[in-house]
Amino acid sequence: MQEDTIAAIATAIVPEQGSIGIVRLSGSQALGIAKQIFRAPGKQKWQSHRILYGSICHPQTRQQIDEGLLLIMQAPRSFTREDVVEFHCHGGMIPVQQVLQLCLECGARLAQPGEFTLRAFLNGRIDLTQAESVADLVGARSPQAAQIALAGLQGKLAVPIRQLRQTCLDILAEVEARIDFEDDLPPLNEEEIRDRLQFVLAEVTKILATADRGQLLRSGLKVAIVGAPNVGKSSLLNAWSRSDRAIVTDLPGTTRDVVESHLIVGGIPVQVLDTAGIRETEDTVEKIGVERSQKAAREADLILLAIDAKKGWTQDESEIYAFVKHRPLILVINKIDLASPDRLSYPPEIDRVTHTCATRDRGLDRLETAILETIRSENLTASNLDLAINQRQEAALTRVKTALECVQTTIEQALPLDFWTIDLRDAIRTLGEITGEDVTESVLERIFSRFCIGK
Repeated sequence: MQEDTIAAIATAIVPEQGSIGIVRLSGSQALGIAKQIFRAPGKQKWQSHRILYGSICHPQTRQQIDEGLLLIMQAPRSFTREDVVEFHCHGGMIPVQQVLQLCLECGARLAQPGEFTLRAFLNGRIDLTQAESVADLVGARSPQAAQIALAGLQGKLAVPIRQLRQTCLDILAEVEARIDFEDDLPPLNEEEIRDRLQFVLAEVTKILATADRGQLLRSGLKVAIVGAPNVGKSSLLNAWSRSDRAIVTDLPGTTRDVVESHLIVGGIPVQVLDTAGIRETEDTVEKIGVERSQKAAREADLILLAIDAKKGWTQDESEIYAFVKHRPLILVINKIDLASPDRLSYPPEIDRVTHTCATRDRGLDRLETAILETIRSENLTASNLDLAINQRQEAALTRVKTALECVQTTIEQALPLDFWTIDLRDAIRTLGEITGEDVTESVLERIFSRFCIGK
């Protein structure tokens, strides 16, 4: 158990909008601090896992700061496995800040980012994969991302990683036993060792295949709508996002900056960027907008090249296409209510084409289908996943895979058993880094610095 007691605001505070604010404490003094500043009328019992109603008051002046609830969770039946109390008070800046200040004046210190979850990890409440899943769940941008994070929180990644590590430990024990007691034990069954190593390697490879999916679910897909002026890019964004984020007129060059909207497509967060029409212009402001459009196109994961069905493919489209053709691309033929798209000609290498009429909400379902098909064809996704690893876990598992392949090479080259143990130990140590069984302080600092204060 930690020596000091930490405190922090555990809810997002939005001025004039929050209805409830929570101040959380964890540590040996948590309950004592609560008793100093919380007045519970009547005969309410100060027992673990009970909720008390009362007033929060200054311990010296007795001035009432707020009224609210006090939740008590004594060790070890708490998230951190320490004594934890939570003040549930009125939301807004002032009440929660005043309650937090009282807690600090009574002996608590302000928690560092992620320190509550760090204590849960250090006290054996959760492992490192579960801790990272807490951050992923808080930051989830789609229901599917939340489900993946919840699966990690429930140990669906930790369990197979521990099993693979145990298999490697068993293999290492057999090899080292032959090194130390060669004369007393039967010869090592190399074929069995190969099979077990191959099994571990196959499982590691399977888990590694979820990395791209995990990155996609966490960060989302950045999609840029590009095209010449007045082809309906802003109308497409408005119809797709069911909002009026972008100004729509018949005048070319209306959009002067990149307009952004966030959508969910097939469970995947999508950041859609409506860019200014790309063209040569002498207008200083519009020129800046065109430059920003080009920058957005360079950084996008997927390009939606919009053209006008009535005007067709012109020299403007050819110039824009030359700029974006090296990116994953879908040709969006818009305004199909004005002309049939079937007779349009465009570069034959463009194999992903969809038709829309943004002003009448036509073709948007087909557009989303085309986006999902593009994601799959670009190997950005894997199907039927119940877990997805993050970048740190991917890097560690890549090292594990390399180490196991080195062991296999060592066996094939008939090198002494001592050489087998070098890479086996490396694989075991790295698998331990993933769950936190073998992890350095610098790694922990890097992971928990991403958390918000109060989590």
